[in-house]
Amino acid sequence: MTDAQELNPRSDATESGHYTVIARRYRPQGFEELVGQQHVAQALSNAISSGRVGHAYLFTGARGVGKTSSARIFAKALNCITGPTARPCNQCDICRAISTGDDVDVLEIDGASNRGIEEIRQLRQNVNVRPSRARYKIYIIDEVHMLTREAFNALLKTLEEPPEHVKFIFCTTEPSKIPITILSRCQRFDFAGIRSDSIAERLAAICRSEGVEADPEALRLLARRAAGSMRDSQSLLEQLLSFTSGKITAADVHSMLGIADYGRLAALLAAVADRNAAAAFAELDAAVAAGVDCGQLLEQLFGCFRDCMAAVVGCPAELASAVPAEDWETIRRIGNALGIDGLTAAMQIIDHCLARMRLSTQGRALAELALVQLCRLDQLAAIEDVIARIESLPNATAGAAASAPMPGSPPMAESLRAPAAPRSAAEHGLVPSTVRPVGTATQSRGDSGREAGDEGGRRDSSSAAAANRSSRFTRETASRTAAAGTAEASLGQVPADAQSLWGAIAARATGLKADQAKLAHRVEFEGNDRLVVYFSTDHILAKNICEQAETLAGFRDSARELLGRPVQIEIRMQRTAAVDAPKEASAVVSPQRRLYELADHPLVAAAEKLFGATPVRWEPAKSADKNRKSETEPSDADLGEPAP
Repeated sequence: MTDAQELNPRSDATESGHYTVIARRYRPQGFEELVGQQHVAQALSNAISSGRVGHAYLFTGARGVGKTSSARIFAKALNCITGPTARPCNQCDICRAISTGDDVDVLEIDGASNRGIEEIRQLRQNVNVRPSRARYKIYIIDEVHMLTREAFNALLKTLEEPPEHVKFIFCTTEPSKIPITILSRCQRFDFAGIRSDSIAERLAAICRSEGVEADPEALRLLARRAAGSMRDSQSLLEQLLSFTSGKITAADVHSMLGIADYGRLAALLAAVADRNAAAAFAELDAAVAAGVDCGQLLEQLFGCFRDCMAAVVGCPAELASAVPAEDWETIRRIGNALGIDGLTAAMQIIDHCLARMRLSTQGRALAELALVQLCRLDQLAAIEDVIARIESLPNATAGAAASAPMPGSPPMAESLRAPAAPRSAAEHGLVPSTVRPVGTATQSRGDSGREAGDEGGRRDSSSAAAANRSSRFTRETASRTAAAGTAEASLGQVPADAQSLWGAIAARATGLKADQAKLAHRVEFEGNDRLVVYFSTDHILAKNICEQAETLAGFRDSARELLGRPVQIEIRMQRTAAVDAPKEASAVVSPQRRLYELADHPLVAAAEKLFGATPVRWEPAKSADKNRKSETEPSDADLGEPAP
């Protein structure tokens, strides 16, 4: 339909003296009046002209795109006294009755309220009755996906072989909920969302027919807000006609819908591009004071970022959805300044914020949080880049970073070896200090030493804070890289504690031994010459493998090479609450801990290394709960105790 075409409202819609809404008065009455569904109109018209009309049709699509209107037009085309014809007259009694939904031979059934098997049984009994005056008895079932499974099953036989005088037309917004046995018996037509410019043209024709002057920009705003639904746009126009008197302007639309004008959006977008959070806050405050909803503002900003992305990748201005076409070059410059990565991150931030706002009463605070994040896009780093930088470090550096001791604490080997002879007090002016446990800070420094230590502590605290801000998976990747590099590091590098020592020993092992050794639950020293390794009851197999004589001998050799002296290694079972109370184990282990264990699994690390892959999502197997329950109830043989 074009702007030049004029619309005439249905005469029967006003004859009763009661007001009828625009969406009903200007409902399409013929295939030529359908907007945005030319493929459906052509297919149905050709079927009628060629005599290839089926017995069951399924119309699918979003709300307000013309499904039920098309079903009525199709029914008129089949039953019109001049037909079957692709152009019903809309003047005969049958056409007029179908248009108002009063025809006795065209039954419109609401699937949501007539969804049971009893209603379908009644329908099956009635289909055998011939139409009273029309050519066909036509059943239009709206929202057919709401029928129950039993109702669908009862309908199957009738739908497959209906009487020759019966036609079925099903309409639905969710075809995925319809059984495949029903779908296979229908001719399916998918109704597309209507383009905004087509909706605006239709609204302009309605305004001319109503004798109302409307600003084209106001109609474009209504069309965009309708999101492809003609009925929604007409309902908004109806509301706008009641809201304003005289000419409809864009300001009226902004005020009624609680949305911001493009000037405010442009200022907010410029503040984000300039990384000016204060200016962004000021624009948000001014918008809220003007009656703009925070959620609507973020949705509009999301559309602006979408247009920026489209402009950057080279799309023409005709694809703009939120900004005027004349500002396309300005949008392109802003998009180039932010970059594709920045634009995608911005859209993800807004989308996440909108999802949270629907469940929160602090909408404005969440909107402000999103604006701050948008203004700090240049300080964000992709996790892939962080991983790449860590993996590019030398193995020795990665190993040192993964097992660095606390500031001021001596290496573990120094605490295990005999204390070195103290240097002379005359040389340093200091009393020789005793060796302290791992994790204690150095005491008794001079003023200069204290200042240097404070500065180092601040640097270490800053580094720790930065590390905490990194994702958990980045830290795990770094530790895995460090563990792999430990095997190649020089023998002079001594691990800093028992856990690091065991990690270095496991890295020197090969094959299954290395994978199982990494599953140790806890490692600690008993004295200076005994390393005790605990395995949880979740990893009994790993314990059994590691305590084999040949495996233990290899572990002792690695420990001797790392520490420069022999160390005894003992493998023990960590008796956790899962052993003492196996029935409560499933309540103790949280889903987050299970994901952590999955991320730490050696098979995952091996797959990443083998395929050069990056984890995208961590999801335990469906049978994890069942397997975990069986694993947390070890037998006496698994625990190393004699069976009865």
